Amino acid sequence: MQSSQTSRRPRDLGIEFGVFPTGRFNAITDVDGVLVGQVTLEDDAAGMHTGVTAIRPHPGNVFEEKVPAGIFLGNAFGKMAGYPQVKELGNIETPIILTNTLNVGAGLEGVVEWTLSQPGNELVRSVNGLVGETNDGKVNDIRARFVKPEHVLEALRKASPGPVEEGCAGAGTGTVAFGFKAGIGTASRVLPKSLGGYKVGVLVQANFGGILNVKGIEAGLELGGWPGEKEMQEFRSADGSIMMIAATDAPLDARNLERLAKRAFMGMTRTGGVASNGSGDFVVAFSMNESVRVRHTAAKGTLEGAPLVRNDDMTPLFMAAIEATEEAVINSLFAAHDARTWDGKVIRALPVERVLAMLDRAGLRSRK
Repeated sequence: MQSSQTSRRPRDLGIEFGVFPTGRFNAITDVDGVLVGQVTLEDDAAGMHTGVTAIRPHPGNVFEEKVPAGIFLGNAFGKMAGYPQVKELGNIETPIILTNTLNVGAGLEGVVEWTLSQPGNELVRSVNGLVGETNDGKVNDIRARFVKPEHVLEALRKASPGPVEEGCAGAGTGTVAFGFKAGIGTASRVLPKSLGGYKVGVLVQANFGGILNVKGIEAGLELGGWPGEKEMQEFRSADGSIMMIAATDAPLDARNLERLAKRAFMGMTRTGGVASNGSGDFVVAFSMNESVRVRHTAAKGTLEGAPLVRNDDMTPLFMAAIEATEEAVINSLFAAHDARTWDGKVIRALPVERVLAMLDRAGLRSRK
């Protein structure tokens, strides 16, 4: 079931966020080497509206060439697998899998199978798979646990550079944000050469609440819903979750990647998110820069380390993460369509034309 709303992205409609330019695709895949694959599982009759989104930090064997990473928990009402080891060691050794809450196990089984099957990993006997989730149970019959390990493997095999499908796709097939159908969203920023020329890309699985804010306009108020409003309580609760994945080609260590993750969280709050008690607001940030990778097979006594971005030069990267996350969330809403729920209701997509009218009245939409 789909509405007739536009499938154009906000930027195509004159809505620009921040000051830095986007990459070619305005997606996490603008960070060279990052690959995204998705499997969408939809069947109205079965109440199936879910899926898998897989992010490969680079095209090679991630277990053999681990990437530095940091994780920030804005609110920890979530079920991420693999977090403790990333926090302890500061790196990721598998692709990142996003799915629904009750299929974290399938996500983990799939990414472990993928890792063990990679050439060179024949002797591997321990794998720290990283699997994030949001609860898509408002739309999807989550108890049926439709996602299987083979869907995870399919998403990993399909992972590619280039444009990323947004809205009701992959792990965002059944998600809801601010009471409207949402899903996967992505965006990127490119710093000018004078600030390092680095790229930051963000992908979100949006399934959270608050009062929707678009470029400073509290659109959620005019659209008639906020947490606790009596007639809208069922679908406009502030509870929910969001997974935010931030990638960069800047040479950063785990400490500064955690700092970058905190700024991506700030981008989510600019859209009106409140990190409610029942929300899992997780950010994973990693660097795919080859100079900072951790080689699994390095000889004993090998020293690690490479020149890193200085603390004093991090601010532009922070700004880029904030801008890209904010835009990715709004992209997820603009791209989604109406969806029939597993129990026969309908979750409506964001009424884009009404939002555009609000921005026009405030003079916040470019006409170029």
